[in-house]
Amino acid sequence: MLTQLGINAKEAARDLMVATTEDKNKALEAIAEALVAHTDEIVEANKVDIQNGIDNGMSKSLQDRLRLDADRIKGMAQGVKDIVALPDPVGRVLAEFTGDKDIKIQKVSTPLGVIGVIFEARPNVTSDAAALCLKSGNTVILRGGKEAINSNKKIVEIMRAAVEGAGMNPDVIQLVMDTTRDSANALMRMNKYVDILIPRGGAGLIQAVVQNSTVPVIETGVGNCHIYIDKDADVEMARDIVMNAKTDRVSVCNAAESLVVHKDIAPEALKLIKASFDEAGVEIIADQQAKDIMDDVDVKLATDEDFATEYLDYKMSVKIVSSLDEAIDHIYKYSTGHSDCIITNDTEAAEKFLNSIDSAAVYVNASTRFTDGGEFGFGAEIGISTQKLHARGPIGLPELQSFKYKIYGQGQVR
Repeated sequence: MLTQLGINAKEAARDLMVATTEDKNKALEAIAEALVAHTDEIVEANKVDIQNGIDNGMSKSLQDRLRLDADRIKGMAQGVKDIVALPDPVGRVLAEFTGDKDIKIQKVSTPLGVIGVIFEARPNVTSDAAALCLKSGNTVILRGGKEAINSNKKIVEIMRAAVEGAGMNPDVIQLVMDTTRDSANALMRMNKYVDILIPRGGAGLIQAVVQNSTVPVIETGVGNCHIYIDKDADVEMARDIVMNAKTDRVSVCNAAESLVVHKDIAPEALKLIKASFDEAGVEIIADQQAKDIMDDVDVKLATDEDFATEYLDYKMSVKIVSSLDEAIDHIYKYSTGHSDCIITNDTEAAEKFLNSIDSAAVYVNASTRFTDGGEFGFGAEIGISTQKLHARGPIGLPELQSFKYKIYGQGQVR
């Protein structure tokens, strides 16, 4: 079954890589319209997944990642429309020069080919990944988790019909129906058919793909994101940023998990933040100094494991430091290289932080929740890459390109 998907994807890729921008946009517009038109069907399929999740003890934060409603589906459709409005990344001349004997050489962007995406309980990834791959000239094989299988089947069914109605081969988008581990393992070894594999999900999934795949992998990363409140911070701004980064959506990778606070501002800052945390139901796991400042028996004492944890829940670790350098050292030790932030009015401290923290996205006075393809103007994203080769940060259209050299001669021989 997977082999046939691979054959179909390779065949469809030959046509898609030379498709015009107009053809691709026509298919994407059809997808966006179809998602909205079939909202009720998607919601009904999603309800089955949600109920299955509840029956199997799925946490509320994971249920939030899985749940679709009319507004979220409208958002999925808008994400597709946003991609329509973006420039076509295929065929851009990246460099042009003259080689030996006046041979003309162009370096031109080209699709990667067939992209496999392995992801978990976020059915919006299904439309985001499909749309990004289509616009960038890549065919996609989607392999979602069992938690979202009914939602994914319905979404892919709707998208394939829309693409076919727009005059394009529906096999540019395919879904692996088997959600067992065997199908994931098989996809990881389909070098003959799959050019790139992108995992999107928790640490366990990502590491399983990175360690076991023979297909090249763009590694998306977990988000142990930090916010450092410097001694020269505006405490009310700090409170607002921390609350947004922690509680806007706790189940996503760009949510903040770790709070680092300079000792000079800690009494004032933690008083404000803790009051807001208490109201929002955020559990605090703190070092001894922070625990003493907050003077609350309900504040748990943090361990090294706590500082290293991506909670994806209403929990946050808190560390007190005596300097910017100590804050940077702490973040270096525990950050996953996703998104980290400093809150300060000191421009020198801000620049030192920006230059010293080796993460995909580094912020000054803004929520880590902005690390997102849509927020960056990419239309959508397949994931957030925390590796350094080929792609880093939100994976949008440019990151789904390779390149080739076009050489123009007039009879030259070497």
